[in-house]
Order: sequence, then structure tokens, then C-alpha cells
Amino acid sequence: MVLIVLGIIVIILSYYFVKPNFKINRFHKLFFSLGVLLVFIGISNSLIKQVEAGQVGVQALFGKVDNRILESGLNVINPLVEVTMFDIKTQNYTMSGVHDEGDKGGDDAIRVLSADGLEVIIDLTVLYRVLPNQAPRILQEIGTDYKNTIVRPITRTKIRDNAVYYDAVALYSTKRDEFQSRIFSGIEKDFKGRGLVLEQLLVRNITLPQSVKITIESKINAEQDAQKMQFVLQKEKQEAERKRVEAQGIADYQKIINTGLSEQQLQYEMIKANKEIATSPNTKIIIIGNGKNMPLILNDK
Repeated sequence: MVLIVLGIIVIILSYYFVKPNFKINRFHKLFFSLGVLLVFIGISNSLIKQVEAGQVGVQALFGKVDNRILESGLNVINPLVEVTMFDIKTQNYTMSGVHDEGDKGGDDAIRVLSADGLEVIIDLTVLYRVLPNQAPRILQEIGTDYKNTIVRPITRTKIRDNAVYYDAVALYSTKRDEFQSRIFSGIEKDFKGRGLVLEQLLVRNITLPQSVKITIESKINAEQDAQKMQFVLQKEKQEAERKRVEAQGIADYQKIINTGLSEQQLQYEMIKANKEIATSPNTKIIIIGNGKNMPLILNDK
């Protein structure tokens, strides 16, 4: 557009140079040709618009937005229209308490009040994208800075509105997934009404007050000690059971021995033992009693 205006100005000036009393009227043709060339280049550039992959173009003529979008590739357009590009790829917006980690510098985490009146700090990332056919409406109603106009305020408001239904400890532990699903539903509905699609909501970190952290740590330590004591008691019970079974086995064995051995069995076992003694190289003389007494073993040394 700028080249077209500049070319027209050069053409007008070239006609001014053809006055008889103008000393440089010989440059008329040169200025005229230059002006025509500028107009031609400007019209050529304005007639053809290249839209990159992952983008759509929105046309506006003298402030009036055209609902037809320009797809990626080369598009032939009215040279007088102004084209605004919209990114339709997945975008993210991070609000974090870590310096330079979020989209805004410094501490940008979301501070909310829980149901028990405690302040909880939440780090969050929003994944979203622009609906291509809604880009003209976004340009007309919101503008190109929809990230700060829509994404940021709606997300922070919905998180604060829903956090009041949960206790601080529940937000941190048992109700975290439920809380995330709840705020996702609310934000998704508002985004859709504004031409945006909420793809994912990532609760990156939930920071509890220091007093609550100490209470939770004490509770965890107490539970761990109780589990440890339970393990020790269980081990002692198992050891006691093992000893009881062992004692019962010994008692049963002794009972079997006392009731199962006869006089003849004892004499037979004694004869076998004497035989082994007799064959020993250390025994020289064996005197066997009447069967009731132990044998007398004499060594020749």
C-alpha cells in the first residue's frame, strides 16, 4: 500500500516537471517511469498475500472486517485491504511464581483462598488455540492481544472461583484432579464463546502455607512411625509363632520316642552301637554285660 501511494506521488511530481519554465523537465519521463514502476510493484505485492503454515489471515477494508479468512499459501486479495495474521497452532500461557518462567516477569502465580481460609499459591499452564473460522470475530470484538484480554483474566478468575470449594490440604492431595477437571470445564466454556479452544490445563504446582506444610509433615512422620511399629509387631508375632511350632514339634517328637521304643528295640540299638565300637581301631578289649548295663571298653595303652 505504501509503494502504491509513493508511486502516485512520483507520477504527480513528474507532470509538474514538464512546465516550460522548469529547468529539469527532461527528467519527466524518468520520474513518470519510476512512479509507474512503484505503483506496479505495490499493486503486485498487495494483490498477492502469502500466509504461512499454521496461520490464517483476516482482511479488513477501511475498518470493516471480512468474515472470509485467508488460508495458508498464496492468496489473491484486494490491494486496498489490510491483512492481520492469526496463529492457529497450539499456544501456551504460563503463570508461575518462579522468576522469568511465566509469560510475565516476576511472581505471576495465582493466589487463592481455600475453603478453610488459607492462602494457596498455584502455578498453571494453559494450552489453547484459535478457531480459524472465528479469527475475524476475534479481531473485530477482542483484537490481536486475546492472550491478555481473554486467556489470562478468565483463567485466573475461574481458578479463584473454584478454589473456595476445597480445603487447602485437599487441593494439594486428594482433590487435585477433581479441582483441575472442574476449572477446565468452566474455562473451556468461556473460551469457546470467545472463539478459542482450551486443549489442556496443567496445574504445575500447588504451594501450601508453611504452617500447613509442618502439620502435614508431622502427620506423615507419625503415620510412618505407626507403620514401622506395626511391621515390628507383625515380625515379633511371626517369630513367636515359629518358636511355638518348633516347641510343639520337639514335644511331639519326645512323645513319639517315649511311647514307641520297646525293650527289644533298645537292646537291638545297643548291639548295633557295640558293634561299631568293636570295629573302631582305638578299641582292643570289649566286655559285654548282661544286656542291661553299658559295655566296659578297655584300651591296651
